[in-house]
Amino acid sequence: MRVSTKAGYFTAATGADVVNAGVLTEDQAVAGHSLAPQYVRWQTGRNREQLGREQLDLVLLRNPERGHPGDRLALHRAVRDAFAVLEEQAAAGYGIATWAGLEEEAFTVGELLALATEAAGGRHLLVAIQLPVSLVMMTPIAQALDGRGPLPAAVDAGLRVMASAPLHGGELPGMVDQELADLIQPGLTPAQACVLAVASCPGGTNVLLAASGAPHWKEAAEAVAQPSLTAAKLREITGVLASP
Repeated sequence: MRVSTKAGYFTAATGADVVNAGVLTEDQAVAGHSLAPQYVRWQTGRNREQLGREQLDLVLLRNPERGHPGDRLALHRAVRDAFAVLEEQAAAGYGIATWAGLEEEAFTVGELLALATEAAGGRHLLVAIQLPVSLVMMTPIAQALDGRGPLPAAVDAGLRVMASAPLHGGELPGMVDQELADLIQPGLTPAQACVLAVASCPGGTNVLLAASGAPHWKEAAEAVAQPSLTAAKLREITGVLASP
C-alpha cells in the first residue's frame, strides 16, 4: 500500500509542538500554516515517525498559495525552498495539494516544474499535483476539454493528477437531482454520476474520495468502473451547469 502525507497546515496542538521544538516562533505558529524549510523538514520527519515508515511514498505541500498571498515572487521563493527540503525528505517523490493556487494562477504547472528543477539543481522529484475538480469547481474540466489549463500541462510533464473534493465536501449529491444524474449516465445515483464525471476528466489519474463506510466505497468503485464519459458528453454537462 502506498501512503501519501502532507505538510503545510497544522493544528493548534501541533503548532505548540512546533514552538516547543524551536522550529517556529509563536508569532509564526499563529498562522497555522508554514512553508518554512525548517518546518517542512520537521513535519516530514514527524510524519515518518507517526506512520512508522523509514521513507515516505509521497509528500504533498498543502495549499502553498496560503504562504504569501498576493506576492507571487515571495511565494515562488518559498515554494522553491520547501521543494529543496522535499528533494531530500520524500524518497519516492513530492507534489502540491492546492485549493485555489492553480485556478487563481498564484503559480502554474510550468512554474512549479521550474521551481522544482531549481531546487534540485537538475532532475527533480516533483511527481504529482492535487486540485479540486467537481461539478461545482468545473474550471479544470472545461479547460482540459479545450486542451488548456493545469491538467494538460501536468499530463505533458508526466505528473499524477489527483482530483480532490469530487463531491464538494459531500454537498453535491444533495444538489444534483436524478434528472441531471441520468443526463450524465442513466442508472447511476447522483453521487455516482458526480464521481464518474470527475473520473472522466481528461488528464486526471486519481479521484480522491472520503468514504464513511464500505457501502459508500462500493458505490464509488462501481461509478469509476463505468466507461469514461466522452468529451462531447462532458461538454454537454458543463454547458448545462453553466447555464443561468
